[in-house]
Amino acid sequence: MKTDFIHRRGWAMLLPVTGILLIGALAGSLVTAKTGRSPFGVGNTVPILVAASSPVSSAPLSLASGFSEVVKRVQPSVVNIASTKVVRSSDRGPSSPFFADPFFRQFFGEEFGPSSRVPRERREHSLGSGVIVNPDGFLLTNNHVVQGADEIEVSLGDKRELKAKVIGTDPKTDIAVLKIEAKNLPVVVLGDSSKVEVGDFALALGNPFGIGQTVTMGIVSATGRGGLGIEDYEDFIQTDAAINPGNSGGALVNVRGELIGINTAILSGGGGGNQGVGFAVPIAMAQQVMEQILQHGKVIRGWLGVVVQPVNPPMAKAFGLKDPRGALVGDVNSDSPAARAGLKQGDIVLELDGKPVADSRDLSLKVGLIAPGTEVKLKVFRDGAERELRVKLGEMPAKMAQSGGKTGRAAQSLEGLSVDELTADVARQLGLPPGTKGVVVSDVQPGSAVAEAGLRRGDVIQQVNHKPVTSVNEFQSTLGQGGQTLLLLINRGGSTLYVAIERP
Repeated sequence: MKTDFIHRRGWAMLLPVTGILLIGALAGSLVTAKTGRSPFGVGNTVPILVAASSPVSSAPLSLASGFSEVVKRVQPSVVNIASTKVVRSSDRGPSSPFFADPFFRQFFGEEFGPSSRVPRERREHSLGSGVIVNPDGFLLTNNHVVQGADEIEVSLGDKRELKAKVIGTDPKTDIAVLKIEAKNLPVVVLGDSSKVEVGDFALALGNPFGIGQTVTMGIVSATGRGGLGIEDYEDFIQTDAAINPGNSGGALVNVRGELIGINTAILSGGGGGNQGVGFAVPIAMAQQVMEQILQHGKVIRGWLGVVVQPVNPPMAKAFGLKDPRGALVGDVNSDSPAARAGLKQGDIVLELDGKPVADSRDLSLKVGLIAPGTEVKLKVFRDGAERELRVKLGEMPAKMAQSGGKTGRAAQSLEGLSVDELTADVARQLGLPPGTKGVVVSDVQPGSAVAEAGLRRGDVIQQVNHKPVTSVNEFQSTLGQGGQTLLLLINRGGSTLYVAIERP
């Protein structure tokens, strides 16, 4: 299903300017965890308290009595956040290109030239929500609520308005940690988001449309949602509790009053309003991000050093795997932890430290949340058999951009696909190193099986069913030897991945 719009749940306004984790006094058993030394001058430790086995409220749930007792406990810990960003621009005066020409400025004067541009300012105001997770003033919210802000003001439930500073942010999960100067604040208890199940009741608290604190009710519609393109690391809790503009950074709690997520975005049909498809960052992920920010000032993620992709049914069949599961290794970075551990192209990672790997996104999430230097055990499927590898994770480096390119004249090879010889000139245009072998995809017919499988113009096909191909003739010959399922290894911008195609 194709999505129309994904909206972050902040609410922004533009105004011109001239001239210029976690508990209060609640019932239930608690477990305390502490971070390491803080680099922000806020003390040596920051206590983080989370709910243990006993629920915050042991009273039986009754829909007839509603959720008022839960809301009374949680609402004081949910705050309103107003951020302000000063945006500077230039008033360029007359827009005609003639006024930029020195010949014409000698007649009209320098006041019409580039030097006459007058700096102007406007203030962008954004409204969002946040959750107090420490009685000494630490808050969780969304990164996009405070990103680029020059001023941040937090409004508490008791009407106090306090300035906040950003302790740290993580755009990859859209989480930010703020600090206000206050003591003995009401806090929310952190729940266990790994135990959240589809069908559980959920309450969303925040400040929609800037009208004040509001509570909406719904159920958990799904867990582990990803592949939406909202963040780099997606493992969302989906809910039909209304999450409207201004709810960003607010609390998603269960019926025991435990924080299970930070409200982040909704999926709408183009109108921008709530359609009953809202997303929250699980509190387990948000808590890990917060602890890393408090300890290191940033999030340090584990790195395996592989390019992975999902295993679909044709891919599983081509590799001899009974069920489509795990993460297929399409490429292994040289001098990476994976390479040093012996992980190979074509391996399918089935487990990490004894826990099943559902797909490529699941593997990326698991590895990204493990500290660099940690040794992990991988179960991989290779050549029809399972084996175990031990890998010492490294620290994730900056991402490298991928490049594309153009191709030359075509030769017909597979229905919907045209390929051409990979010359040195074409390889250079594609940003590939000298000596790269294969055939280049010069055209992909829209709607064809190869297009549906994910092949693109500019891809370089290097293997067919694990057999190397170095020319168009060799490619076509190898195709003739293949069965119904074709497994292609392609090179895209210097990284390799697999594509499986079912022939009719």
